[in-house]
Amino acid sequence: MEELRVSSWAELQEQLFADSWHPDLRRFRSNFAYRGRNDVDEDLRTSLHRLGGNAAAVERHLLRNFRKYAGSADVPFDSVWNWLALAQHHGLPTRLLDWTYSPYVALHFATGRPAIYDRDGVVWMVDYVRVQEQAPAALREVLERQEMNVFTAELLDEAVGGLDGLGKHGDDGYVVFLEPPSLNERIVNQYALFSLMSQAEAQLDEWLESRPELVRRLVIPAELKWEVRDKLDQANITERVLFPGLDGLSRWLARYYAPRA
Repeated sequence: MEELRVSSWAELQEQLFADSWHPDLRRFRSNFAYRGRNDVDEDLRTSLHRLGGNAAAVERHLLRNFRKYAGSADVPFDSVWNWLALAQHHGLPTRLLDWTYSPYVALHFATGRPAIYDRDGVVWMVDYVRVQEQAPAALREVLERQEMNVFTAELLDEAVGGLDGLGKHGDDGYVVFLEPPSLNERIVNQYALFSLMSQAEAQLDEWLESRPELVRRLVIPAELKWEVRDKLDQANITERVLFPGLDGLSRWLARYYAPRA
């Protein structure tokens, strides 16, 4: 897969918005989903992977009990995809990976931990439009009929039903991008979407290895992190905005006023 180590803020901007011009629309509309990480060595394992054990079996137990104890009013309607999105945002291990439509939100998550500013960060960029074009025909037809590029809970219900339905299409595995409903301010402010593999045990970066044209990695050198972080703060891309509430406010203030080592 393509990997580029940027050397300046200006080059970073250029690469984050690369290939976003759509001649037919005469607009700049990127087809990339972004995922920022503080450590360049971090792969695309899900929290379900990191938990260990039989991923498919553990997933069923986790989700069943989450739905049992959570309030039914916490989701707009009873769909496994809504429950997965809610669970992911509250820390339950799931097969979902967090992405954002916003390159600046991704940069926040690549520079949010000053304690490890001695390590390079990274922003993953995945062309979610072309990824969905590789989904099985039954799923593509649902998207094409609605003129959509990513799935909603309603569309995934229509295309595959529940989690078991994902595995009934395409033996080689595939990726789905899911845009969650506005369950809370965090999802809205982070401009969030999720990726999920058709098989619980599958790993996105391994799937992408044979499809390098769909992914890029922008490496943010450790020595550039302070500049990126300071400019994001000035642009109001902070914990106070992305994690609304007193916890996010406290995290922002603690980081913002901490002395530079």
